[in-house]
Amino acid sequence: MLRSMKEMQGYTIRATDGDIGRVYGFYFDDLKWIIRYLVVDTGTWLPGRLVLLSPAALGRADRESFVLPISLSKRQVENSPPIEADQPISRQMESELHRYYGWHPYWSGTAVGLAVHAKEPEAPEATEGWSDPHLRSSREVIGYHIQASDGEIGHVEDFIADDEAWVMRYIVIDTHNWLPGKKVLIVPAWAEEINWVEKKVHIDLKRETIRECPEFDPSQPVNREYETRFYDYYGRPKYW
Repeated sequence: MLRSMKEMQGYTIRATDGDIGRVYGFYFDDLKWIIRYLVVDTGTWLPGRLVLLSPAALGRADRESFVLPISLSKRQVENSPPIEADQPISRQMESELHRYYGWHPYWSGTAVGLAVHAKEPEAPEATEGWSDPHLRSSREVIGYHIQASDGEIGHVEDFIADDEAWVMRYIVIDTHNWLPGKKVLIVPAWAEEINWVEKKVHIDLKRETIRECPEFDPSQPVNREYETRFYDYYGRPKYW
């Protein structure tokens, strides 16, 4: 199902034996636009601590109760390798996390496994200390300006993700400074460049093309009917 990532921020994370906190944000690969981790704020349970979870541990989100179940116990999460808030996620940190939970590393070329049996982490190799430059925080990118081929059109308001494949399908753009009251979608793969210094996303579309595109209503789910109209308008291949 396609879901708003901003809406999911705040969902309760429910372990097999109780709640552990709430969704704080996501880390995604800005080349493949795949969600690699969910960031959990453990709140009063483990005050001041954030933890990372792979999609391998996530169940199906319940939109009515705002709960996202995980196939881990509270003790497994409590004993997991810590992360530092607002710091890049190093490959050493990722390696420790994947070894601890028994997940298959996505950077090894194999599919992310579903194993969630926690074990003691092995000592990381010295060569694993570098950070993946393509691992980005969703909280950081929300607010970035969108630059069309002939001018600015708005800013990143949200992302729409597939919560089964954990792929980011759309970027939600708020055009209020250009087209008051209108929100539109673009496909992340259409981004030509993301300038992290200027906080801008460059896309290969003209302003007039975007002006006439199907409007996005955040109060309505993104269904296949809307997606078909969207892709037909742009004349681009559908992902399904």
